[in-house]
Amino acid sequence: MTTLFSAAHRRRRLLATTLLAGAALVVGVLPAAAQDAGKKQLVIGGTAGSNIDQLQYGIVPILQKKGYKVRLVEFNDYVQPNLALADGSLDANFFQHEVYFNQFKGDRKLDLTALVQGPIAPMGVYSKQRKSLAELKEGDRIALPNDASNLARGILLLQQAGLVKLKEGVNPLRVSELDLASNPKKIKLVPLDAAHLPRALDDAQYAIINGNFAISSGLKLSDSVLLEKTPEHYLNIVAVKTKDKDAQWAKDLAAAYKSAEFKGVVDSKFAGYAKPAFLQ
Repeated sequence: MTTLFSAAHRRRRLLATTLLAGAALVVGVLPAAAQDAGKKQLVIGGTAGSNIDQLQYGIVPILQKKGYKVRLVEFNDYVQPNLALADGSLDANFFQHEVYFNQFKGDRKLDLTALVQGPIAPMGVYSKQRKSLAELKEGDRIALPNDASNLARGILLLQQAGLVKLKEGVNPLRVSELDLASNPKKIKLVPLDAAHLPRALDDAQYAIINGNFAISSGLKLSDSVLLEKTPEHYLNIVAVKTKDKDAQWAKDLAAAYKSAEFKGVVDSKFAGYAKPAFLQ
């Protein structure tokens, strides 16, 4: 009798333990899904100038109408925004083109995904000492970004201006000073951190400056002596952690960029910016 009771008791305890374990699994899954569906507080990073301005004036108001509370974090370099996104300090960032993004996340082995494209202020050539590129003299110094993708972009802009010629067969997205086939004016390229390029105008005859840093320093696109014809792969992208790309808040963020309301803001406040096809 005691043996039968003990065996039955053990079976009931085992069944109860199994049911509780199953319940724990359900409890563990449902709140996570509910939390994802109900996430209404977002932290988004952007670099100083046009990128953070687009978020502030164009994207945040749209998200607020959908019930989101958005905090913007401003950065002054191209490294920290992706690191902050990867470590969870940010939910998304908006500051970089796809070429830089792919190279950076590959080099750092970050599990990030491009969510949607957005406008970018074109890279331009600026000068305080010359009124045009026609005044360029032999041996002039031209400062340009030192990160690999934007260095290549700057050199392509110089080729667009007819100042240098690249070797045949080189990858245009990865060119450097070593890939020049000709440099008839013997211009001296001075690679610098992108954020420091506006200050380089005091020393170099010209500087090739990313649009956001040009604008944040007080320059206007119309001040440039040459603006790039921005190809699609140099448009800005919104980046998120790969695990978040299908979250409802990420879908709402992507939809904000594709909205007629954002297009109206871009057309009125960011004239001259290169834009994806859906904002044309």
